[in-house]
Amino acid sequence: MTNEKMWEPGADRISESSISKFRAYVNERFGLDLGEYASLHRWSVEHLSEFWECIWDYCGVIGERGSGPAYVPNDTFYKARFFPEARLNFAENLLRRGDDAEAIVLCREDGFRAALSYADLRRQVGALSHALRTLGVQPEDRVAAYVPNVPEAVVGMLAATSLGAVWSSCSPDFGVGGAIDRFEQIEPKVLFAVESYFFKGKSFDLRERLAEIRQQLPSVEHVVLIPCLEDSVSLADGDVWLDYVELVRGEHPLEFQRFPFDHPLYILFSSGTTGKPKCIVHRAGGVLLMHLREHRLHSDVREGDRLFFFTTCGWMMWNWLVSGLASNATLILYDGSPMDPSPDVLFRMAEEERITIFGTSAKYLSALDKTGCRPIENCDLGAMRSVLSTGSPLSPDSFDFVYGGIKRDVCLSSISGGTDLVGCLIAGNPAGAVYRGECQAPTLGMDIAVYDDSGNRLEGEMGELVCTTPFPSVPLGFWRDPDDAKFRAAYFERFPGVWHHGDLASLTEHGGFVIYGRSDAVLNAGGVRIGTSEIYRPVEAMPEIAEALAVGQLWEDDTRILLFVTLQAGCTLDDELVGAIRTRLRKEASPRHVPAKIIQVPELPRTKSGKIVELAVRDVIEGRPVKNLDALANPEALDYFSDLAELKTE
Repeated sequence: MTNEKMWEPGADRISESSISKFRAYVNERFGLDLGEYASLHRWSVEHLSEFWECIWDYCGVIGERGSGPAYVPNDTFYKARFFPEARLNFAENLLRRGDDAEAIVLCREDGFRAALSYADLRRQVGALSHALRTLGVQPEDRVAAYVPNVPEAVVGMLAATSLGAVWSSCSPDFGVGGAIDRFEQIEPKVLFAVESYFFKGKSFDLRERLAEIRQQLPSVEHVVLIPCLEDSVSLADGDVWLDYVELVRGEHPLEFQRFPFDHPLYILFSSGTTGKPKCIVHRAGGVLLMHLREHRLHSDVREGDRLFFFTTCGWMMWNWLVSGLASNATLILYDGSPMDPSPDVLFRMAEEERITIFGTSAKYLSALDKTGCRPIENCDLGAMRSVLSTGSPLSPDSFDFVYGGIKRDVCLSSISGGTDLVGCLIAGNPAGAVYRGECQAPTLGMDIAVYDDSGNRLEGEMGELVCTTPFPSVPLGFWRDPDDAKFRAAYFERFPGVWHHGDLASLTEHGGFVIYGRSDAVLNAGGVRIGTSEIYRPVEAMPEIAEALAVGQLWEDDTRILLFVTLQAGCTLDDELVGAIRTRLRKEASPRHVPAKIIQVPELPRTKSGKIVELAVRDVIEGRPVKNLDALANPEALDYFSDLAELKTE
């Protein structure tokens, strides 16, 4: 880690940024003289009601705000209320445009492209909303989707939420068990599904899987089938299996019923690697305001921007992406593998589509770097102003790769948040500098801090990431958790009165943050807490290493560190490479970070959204059952960790 400044915006870019214009708006509205970001942030957390009123007004929220305060505090963190008198409709705010410009563009790995204008989007949502109403969908009914990242998913979500229904989705790479574990808990009335999906040059027929899912979800009264196959046929009773294309043909005016700010909007799911996924219920007004803040201010999304994030419908970044419509942006969707047919496929797309804001995962950037691909050399990325990265900590070497291999004049924002709040705790500052290895800034309106084990604030030291101020997208709770016992245990028991996020972090001298990984996967060797990313960063920077995974193993009344690695093609984990890994960790981290064992495996287990799962590996090593294999994209990878002879010796 260094304090090297990687990029700084020029004066014109600072003045043109939405966050600078917002600061000027606040200054004029309240007669203030707020200067740099730190002063604006301080004001925002000390004046929560005024700040969120400004977000509502500045971003042009459609709805009735009410005459009362924007924020009503409560002694219980999650019972504080925002805009208690407001009424709005989430879909109405995303469908504010109705012209012929492109609203959604789908690009697929096989070269297929399709576009939907804002006018077409409104028409299709109106027709589908009418159809769902005719099918008996009522406010707070659940509508689920088993779909890839395609425009039909966005249309389905907008149609359902226009009626006040609750939307929940997962991607079709989930098996039957993974889909059932999620959807059976929430009892959807309607299920959207595709007949097939496309990945790595192959089409996967889902019809048998859908029939099984339908059979195990007795609450589903209708399946809206999105046809993808030339030999598309009805799977069963036509009253149950409905043709999406037919449902969106009609002309029906959009009707928006407005609901309270806290009306349920989404149910998102935890990863489910330690049991059945928790069903997290999110409120419509809170998600809308958080996303408007993050898009307009922290990501500098402007009208006419072309916004992309590589995601599936099973990751909260899909929900984050589609909210870009509320900022009058064009959504660029990608369906398929990010490395096929070539490693630079996403940047070829970015060139052709003139993408202005490009979002992806830290793992993707690291993997792309390893391939030797350098889009800066053969792709025209002149339209691109920002690169966003999330999903796991972005290593300093990946900062080097972005500026050396993708584009030099770009705001690289490593953002951090999660499914829990369907938004960010730490995000970008388009008017601020980017420092190597650091997330730029705490989000406005949220007092983000790092605590030690006693709840004291830390600066420059690693500790627990928390938020001490309530925020609009604190979940309504977990589904079927009537006394909030599981909900309180998840976020509020460790440090009473604040949101405990579960990440290890440190606050930097620039006012930014470094994230070290999940604290529930923290290594505690010899009484010293070590974040797993402190090991991954130096190890994965080595050219021989593809990926790494570190866990703690109970050993002789202590914990020893085990490091598992996958290697690049043609490399072998011989004594020389083991020695090089140990030397690098000792030099770039500390002797405490050097693992007791370094073991090569052919594959690391990961969730459907691509995150490696240390806890599942730890369970296998300690002889405990992994509670939910269906949450994993490759559960067979766990077999490599079972009964390893190396783990039974010094």
